[in-house]
Amino acid sequence: MFYSRSLNLVARLLFVCASTTQAFAASDVGQSPVPNFSAADLSWSPMGQVRPPASGLGPIGTVNSDIVRRELVNGNGETAERPVALVDAKNTNLKPWAAEVLNKVNEGRIAGKRSYTAHAMCMPDGVPGFLTIGGAFQSMYLIQTPQEVLMVNSFDSQVRRVYMNAPHVSNPEPSWYGDSVGHYEGDTLVVDTIGLNDKSVLTNGVPHTAQLHVVERFRLIQDGTQLQAEFTVDDPGTFDAPWGGIVTYRHRGGAAPLTETPCAESNSLNGGAWFPQGTGSEVIPIPIASKPDF
Repeated sequence: MFYSRSLNLVARLLFVCASTTQAFAASDVGQSPVPNFSAADLSWSPMGQVRPPASGLGPIGTVNSDIVRRELVNGNGETAERPVALVDAKNTNLKPWAAEVLNKVNEGRIAGKRSYTAHAMCMPDGVPGFLTIGGAFQSMYLIQTPQEVLMVNSFDSQVRRVYMNAPHVSNPEPSWYGDSVGHYEGDTLVVDTIGLNDKSVLTNGVPHTAQLHVVERFRLIQDGTQLQAEFTVDDPGTFDAPWGGIVTYRHRGGAAPLTETPCAESNSLNGGAWFPQGTGSEVIPIPIASKPDF
């Protein structure tokens, strides 16, 4: 099974968190105290989707069309008539090729074609998509050590590694989560990511190139009860100017130890997952390994 996580990995993460976080939270060896984002059994949950920054350009948004369609509004099967939302393909910050891609996406939406997010297909969400995997329904754990910071999302146990106080790898091989390096600036964890492939999409399905460069700044707010992640996206191959966004998190409920939640367990024989749609079914592709993990 592609991109699953073993129980051994989860056990190692929990051991690292329990054994290093308490000591590291008070003071990084030889340096000033650093902010403590870690918790062995408390996770951070997004309080909604990406918001625009206080100043400057924000994410490419959506606009309502003149087409009204009855759609599901919650998990209880309730429906309501709503305008079909289209991605703002006319946004002046988009390069022509990206606008054309979004025009095709909009054509599909107008035609009633369903689209699925990366996590719905058991695929990595990329950066900064990792920050809002599953909206407010998925939790993120931050595990800090002097050498690295691990970001683990409860959906499919997806993991990002941030190497602390280290330079970027020279000519990194493009990957879903790229090459992330970090450092602390006072009460803020700054994460710089390059080496991302062009397979993921950004907010509202906006494409990007492998030139994508993302800088994230994490800090505690509201007397430490909330975590704010402010990010900047720079991709000269897709946008005329950099843009940014903000995601805010809170602790969701009580203690929730990190557990393994693999995806792609219900794949069909033809390489997809079944999604019931009314009286029929539809198959969407999900990653399947060519041979067992063990």
